Amino acid sequence: MSEVWAKLQNQVINGVFPLRRLLGCSDHSGVFLTEFKARNLPEAALKLVPATEALANTQLALWKETAALSHPHLIRLFEAGRCELEGLPFIFVVMDYAEQTLAQILPLRALTPDEVAEMLRPTLAGLGFLHRRQWVQGALKPSNILVVGDQLKLASDTIRPSGESAANMAQPSAYDPPETIKGSYSTAGDVWSLGATMFEALTQHPPASADARVYPGDVSATLPDLFAGMVRQCLYSNPAERPTVADLETQLQRALPVPVAQVPVPQAPVPPAAMPRPPTPQPAVSRPNRRVFIAALVVGLAVVLMVWAVMRNSHPTLPPAPAAATVSDSKPAPSLDTPRHPDQPTLPEARISRPMVHEEIPDVPHSARDTIHGRIKVAVRVAVDSAGNVTHAALETPGTSKYFDHVATQAAGKWKFAPAERQEPRQTVVRFEFTRSGTVAHASPSQPSP
Repeated sequence: MSEVWAKLQNQVINGVFPLRRLLGCSDHSGVFLTEFKARNLPEAALKLVPATEALANTQLALWKETAALSHPHLIRLFEAGRCELEGLPFIFVVMDYAEQTLAQILPLRALTPDEVAEMLRPTLAGLGFLHRRQWVQGALKPSNILVVGDQLKLASDTIRPSGESAANMAQPSAYDPPETIKGSYSTAGDVWSLGATMFEALTQHPPASADARVYPGDVSATLPDLFAGMVRQCLYSNPAERPTVADLETQLQRALPVPVAQVPVPQAPVPPAAMPRPPTPQPAVSRPNRRVFIAALVVGLAVVLMVWAVMRNSHPTLPPAPAAATVSDSKPAPSLDTPRHPDQPTLPEARISRPMVHEEIPDVPHSARDTIHGRIKVAVRVAVDSAGNVTHAALETPGTSKYFDHVATQAAGKWKFAPAERQEPRQTVVRFEFTRSGTVAHASPSQPSP
């Protein structure tokens, strides 16, 4: 199916929405990266669905009604309409572009209990908003839990009235409650789907296939105690026995009265003699030691400034610039005499062969940074003119994530180098290293590609 949808790339919907790149697809729809100039949105998502006259009017009316719903944890719908591509009729809806989905994270790793708790808060808030208004999300699953900027949002293009018949639904999956096949969409059905999604978030696989469902007795030994009871209740076969969203919010609040993101970091100083040996790295669990991180930048910057002073004395005509080693978010680097945290970026040695006037470090939201497993390294080759401006940036060595490849390439294009005495263009490789605690970047001379 991806090859079929990919053939529509580069076409323009109604002269307004270019189909830049296929983001994802199923057997009944395709989602493309587009832009919406009327809303001043350089990036938006456009979902295309083959149109049948019987369903087109109903779905378009539903999208337009759903677009009036406004909540910080729901994807915004901007415009819906009809179009024709290659002689075939389609309906489409334009919405927020999401940088990442839960479905992209789970093949790499399961979420920790703390991360599931962080996911649940906005998810329950969005579902509660809908349920109080007699709407349901209708297709809750990892691919419909998205990240926009630093906000978690639920897909809105699947929203429908509670009680609507499910007779026309696609082939049922493990996320669909048993009663949906012969019944209608309900708030209890959303709760089943949430339980299945929680199960997968913690185990990396859905609770069951459509023909071999996992029921309450099968989850207790598999999940952490904090969530085993919640998932078991969500997957009750009788919809009337499942908890409501409000019930789940109460259970979560009792188990975790303080939001995970607000748990204070201990500030008591640790004597050097009692400093423990750095722990064995535990991906997605360990957190940066901010005091050590802050104390270290003072020493790191002192070294950088000394290198810069030597450079300035030996090249008095060059404009002042720091060495090419930077940590994003203005977060300091580790001290030279304290253990380095296992998740902390390694600072490269100062590069003095090509001073920089400006280094652009990608501003990565915490929601994206928290998905990093270990380190992500990306190299970008840039062409630099005699004035020091980057005229072209292209991916040299990709990392393990298209998102980080994209932000690294965009950032490298904004670097500014010292002017050169010779007029011919130069080539340089800008290397980025992303971790949960920050981003490091440096540039090194490169020979032109053959």
